[in-house]
Amino acid sequence: MKAVRLHEPTGIDGLVYEDVPDAKPGLSEVLIRVAGCGITHNELDWPVWTCRAGHQRTSIIPGNEVSGVVVGLGFGAAGFAVGDEVFGLTDQLRDGAAAELVAVEQRNLALKPRTLDHVQAAAVPRAGLTAWQALFDHGKLAAGQTVVIHGAGGAVGSVAVQLAHWAGAEVIGTGRGHSRALATEMGVDRYVALDTDRLEDIAGQADLVVDTIGGEVLAASAPLLREGGRLVTIKAAFDFPPGRDDVEKVVFVQVSDRNQLAELARLIDEGTLRPPVSEVYPLADAIKGFSAKAAGGLPGRIVLQP
Repeated sequence: MKAVRLHEPTGIDGLVYEDVPDAKPGLSEVLIRVAGCGITHNELDWPVWTCRAGHQRTSIIPGNEVSGVVVGLGFGAAGFAVGDEVFGLTDQLRDGAAAELVAVEQRNLALKPRTLDHVQAAAVPRAGLTAWQALFDHGKLAAGQTVVIHGAGGAVGSVAVQLAHWAGAEVIGTGRGHSRALATEMGVDRYVALDTDRLEDIAGQADLVVDTIGGEVLAASAPLLREGGRLVTIKAAFDFPPGRDDVEKVVFVQVSDRNQLAELARLIDEGTLRPPVSEVYPLADAIKGFSAKAAGGLPGRIVLQP
């Protein structure tokens, strides 16, 4: 099969499009013919050069988000049949979906949304699960509350805006001015452009802040919270300024969840949620795709297509 591989931790320039042995399903795994692979701009820098057993990996196939068709089942695999259209996440510590075939643990998959094609579906898993877990698992968002979502025009942020709106929250989005139109279309009630507006103008208004940006924006977020509020970030550990012991901070890494994937699919098929696709590249042009996303300014997810 054809795949994109990295043989050393050299980043985008080290990606090679080449022939590799066909993927094969192991115990409780599903073999998928890949129709779409979502990529994250910085995933080539992640510490994934050892497997779960601690052995050194000599190469990696990137791309953890997948949508495709089941073409084989490993021993003990249940819940799916050959021919099913599925989507989900691969394990970061094993070969990903930037290939014609990929083997994925069944627990990391759900049936693809019926109303999406595979390219659109491949943009959902990481952004959808991250947004869901930030808002509901860690943020405890409830109807009638106010949430500030930093990076509301990005892949995660735009999904979080839609989910928060669906949950009955008031949604304040932040980001660059060029993302205002997209964030408004996704459902923000108010937008703060970080390059022209002032975060201080929404001080004390939020029950929850969801941060996907980090840096100075994260550092300036504590004053936005009401007493008893929560700040949830996917970026980095940090310290609140003195005097904010009345609020909670959560730093988390998204995990795969089959039930949440199925719920995201249901919301998509109901028309509540729209996936954030920006551009599509052939698998052979993976370097161009990763470079375009790393350059910044693109809303949503870039998808590779074998």
